[in-house]
Amino acid sequence: MIDRYIKLFLTLWIGVLSATVMAQTEIKSTIADFATYMPIEGASIYVDNTTIGTVSNVDGKFVLLVPRKFANDTLIISSIGYKSFKTPIANFDASMDIYLEADIASLDEVVLVANPRPKTGNDIVLKAMKELEDNLPEQPYLQKGFLRHKERNKKEYKWLIESALTLYDSSYASGAKNNLKINIDETRKSYDLRDVDSMFAYRSYLKYNDGYFDSKSKLNRKRIKTSSLEKAIKWNDARINGLDNLFRGKLNLVRNSNMSKALFGKEMLDTHQFDLDTVLVDNGRKLYKIKISKSKEYVGLNTKNIFNEGYQANGWLYIYWDNYAIKRIEYELVAASDAQKRRSKSLFGTQVNHKLIMTYMEYQDKMYPNYIYYETPKLVNVGDRSSDKVKNEETLGDKSDEQFYYTIQEILFTDIIQDPELISTALKSDWSEDIFLQRPYNENFWKNYNVLLESEEDEKLIQDLTKRASLFKQ
Repeated sequence: MIDRYIKLFLTLWIGVLSATVMAQTEIKSTIADFATYMPIEGASIYVDNTTIGTVSNVDGKFVLLVPRKFANDTLIISSIGYKSFKTPIANFDASMDIYLEADIASLDEVVLVANPRPKTGNDIVLKAMKELEDNLPEQPYLQKGFLRHKERNKKEYKWLIESALTLYDSSYASGAKNNLKINIDETRKSYDLRDVDSMFAYRSYLKYNDGYFDSKSKLNRKRIKTSSLEKAIKWNDARINGLDNLFRGKLNLVRNSNMSKALFGKEMLDTHQFDLDTVLVDNGRKLYKIKISKSKEYVGLNTKNIFNEGYQANGWLYIYWDNYAIKRIEYELVAASDAQKRRSKSLFGTQVNHKLIMTYMEYQDKMYPNYIYYETPKLVNVGDRSSDKVKNEETLGDKSDEQFYYTIQEILFTDIIQDPELISTALKSDWSEDIFLQRPYNENFWKNYNVLLESEEDEKLIQDLTKRASLFKQ
């Protein structure tokens, strides 16, 4: 529950922005490729020289609330590899779709004149890592954001939550464990139908927390207290895809590159190789597109009580040509060791165990997190893990579709707060990153808050979940 300090902080913050939230301009449209007419996902939509912005969804659609005091400012719509679209906000025509034309720099041209510059992918990435001290924030800041967390099996949505959050970071130079904090401010939606599918979580909780575990015993759901099962589910949620892991763990690749055994740390070339692919353009600025591939050693996350080792990394890095700032990361961890391949196939039916996208916005010459997408499977029922495929299918039947959940977390960051007084006030409170805690719905708060637009498919599935959740609670 938000205590009096959080309330005081919110009051101060609302006071600072009172002039902007009283009148909003809603901007919405669809972004597509000029040549193919295909929607462009992940395009950046923002007000120039501010942190007000959003990203387009899988359908290329977006909605953005802009305080009317920015009506004469410039709206920029950009995507890597495309020419940007720019218009005064007051002149924006929501009735027209926006088509972006491809824009690419010549790799031969830029490399020929770049003798003093690093030329290989490995050297470019190492240079970018050295420049993090200059490119990442060196002063404490708060950042407001929107979180959507959803889980589903192959048939249906099982859980959804949408929240407003605040991130505090003291600086890149400080360790994330004690100097990075998250608070859940408000909750917009929360529907949960998972308890009938979580016996594995309950068994694991008994094994690792209560010191009790009997692999031969059969658990009967009817004999388990709901409160005990909820406790086990919450514990399993936190260790698999809690905000703590996402922000303070190894997957925060850039921010936590200075932590012990970081994935993008001093020994990153032992587990990653980087190859220069081409040079693209983003809003008029050249950037390197660099392919991430495997090296001589496996990648591991060292997750407590979970075999999260034996991966190879795939993906892409996008690094600005002029200052070597990292703009975007597309990162996958794919089962590579024999043990991890067997585990991933028998439990999840996929070799991709972690999929991460992180983008950054430049504000006052520093790079701040802008958008995070994280996807990972989460085991909820073990089922039959034998190697006999026919036996496995006969035993599990339709239940094989309910063996694990696809879990997805999306976070959109907008406002950046650098005022020392507001930061100091906020830090006096007891912060809670518990996204599973029930909170009352604050309608007025959400009227003026930027959120991620759902895709058309997700919107239908969420509506179905809403109906079933209501029936379930009755």
